[in-house]
Amino acid sequence: MEKLEPFFDRLSKLNTLQRLLICVGCYAILVAPFVWFSYLPKFDKIDQLSTELDSLERKLMIAKRKAAQYRKMVALLKEAKGNFELAEKKLPQTKEIPNLLASITASGQASGLSFLLFEPRSEVKKDFYAEIPMAIKVSGDYRSVAFFFERLSRLSRIVNIRNIKMRPEEEAGKLSTECTAVTYRFIDAPKKQPAKKKRK
Repeated sequence: MEKLEPFFDRLSKLNTLQRLLICVGCYAILVAPFVWFSYLPKFDKIDQLSTELDSLERKLMIAKRKAAQYRKMVALLKEAKGNFELAEKKLPQTKEIPNLLASITASGQASGLSFLLFEPRSEVKKDFYAEIPMAIKVSGDYRSVAFFFERLSRLSRIVNIRNIKMRPEEEAGKLSTECTAVTYRFIDAPKKQPAKKKRK
């Protein structure tokens, strides 16, 4: 204690500001190691976690954008598939052609027309479908011909009418009507034959 007396004497001679500064300095000396070893590592960890959080948020945003695009593509694919199936229903297969021809004949007779000619022609192949033309010649009045064409437009299969020619007949009010009815069918893609293994 005798050795510390000079130190306390000096402290007693200091003014209030100097004493305050010494207290603050002592407090800082005690607190600084605690802050250095305890809080600073936590700040580094917080910075690291903040960086990871930003990275995850960017990845989440990209994932959400891709998910939205995926849902949009699925909807478009579903719509395209539906349109394709609808178009496929309107284009008869080869085995359904006789039924379609019978429907066309029945439509003409139901409209009050007499068939003078009904002749399927050779089909014309396109990219993925084939046109099947049919030469038609009917006799009847103009109204019956209009009903016939209207009935054809209401068939479940696509039938287009081309090259319409009308001529008056000897009987009053009757017309001889020639046209080409064209329907379509899908052309099945040729199946690939498995490659033959070469004999050694």
